[in-house]
Amino acid sequence: MMQKVTMLDVAKAANVSKSTVSQYINKRYEYMGEETRKKIKEAIDTLGYQPNYLARSLKQKRTSMIGIIVANIMHRFSTEVIRAIEDYCHSQDIHAIICNADDDPDKEKKYINMLKAKQVDGLILFPTGANTSLYEQMIKEEYPVVIMDRKIHDVKGKIPSVVANNQEATKQAILHLLELGHKHIAIITEPLTITPRIERVEGYKEALTSANMPVNESMIINCKKADMQKALEKLFAADNPPTALLAGNDLVFIEVQKFIKQHGFNIPNDLSLIVYDNIPYADVATPAVTTISQPAFDMGTKAADLLIKQILKEKIAYEEYQYECELIIRETTLSH
Repeated sequence: MMQKVTMLDVAKAANVSKSTVSQYINKRYEYMGEETRKKIKEAIDTLGYQPNYLARSLKQKRTSMIGIIVANIMHRFSTEVIRAIEDYCHSQDIHAIICNADDDPDKEKKYINMLKAKQVDGLILFPTGANTSLYEQMIKEEYPVVIMDRKIHDVKGKIPSVVANNQEATKQAILHLLELGHKHIAIITEPLTITPRIERVEGYKEALTSANMPVNESMIINCKKADMQKALEKLFAADNPPTALLAGNDLVFIEVQKFIKQHGFNIPNDLSLIVYDNIPYADVATPAVTTISQPAFDMGTKAADLLIKQILKEKIAYEEYQYECELIIRETTLSH
């Protein structure tokens, strides 16, 4: 049976002290020359040394694991954010556990408790917003948490959050449609249970009001995906059906696409269309889809950075970090 290679073996092979090898493994390079780093790396590679992460975590009182609780992993935006977080954590030798809460407060609560029981070092949370006492408990415990994508109100204490400027982005998209001559513009979202959807509808209303256009409530649809086909049927059967529509996210866009195909609509001649989300292949679709693009990768990287700084007891601002979106005009919007 082969004897396990130890840190002392690496130190002897590299002709350095054991503490220097420890500093190298823990990426504390501040006072370490390039030549020393090279010698230790070569010794580790030659000997096939594997650090004992369990012993290391016990010593550091950290597990080098974080939890990500995502509201709905099916959203393209969510998967892009998760990818950015995972990439950043990987660069820091931190592992990420991903849980999908399905926008269910009970499921979210179970995942928070489970991940804390597993002693993950911190959480990045796409919150349901319904577990206020649990959020407040984590603040009280000074447990590292970052809120992602959604705002939570009525929480005592501060948690850093990373969000998009949903209201302004939607306002600019609707103003673009108004500039193209559209007067009957609809917006369709899932139920207004979370802040991004609420803010998108507010941005829609703000754009119309700023252009001295009436806000027609019948042009605003907020319903479950299962009810969207019926709602769209009613919307387009009205006396003045929309000539332009904004789909509130990528999953809503799929429902709109089903309706368009079923009714043989020509996009953009019959209906101009904008989608709020980072949908894949938007630029190569026929016609190419006009989208509101969220800087998902930058937002995910920021969330990971804020969480790791908390874990390492570094100073951060416990505030809202808001990111601007970009309206990318392609072929699904046309002058009316």
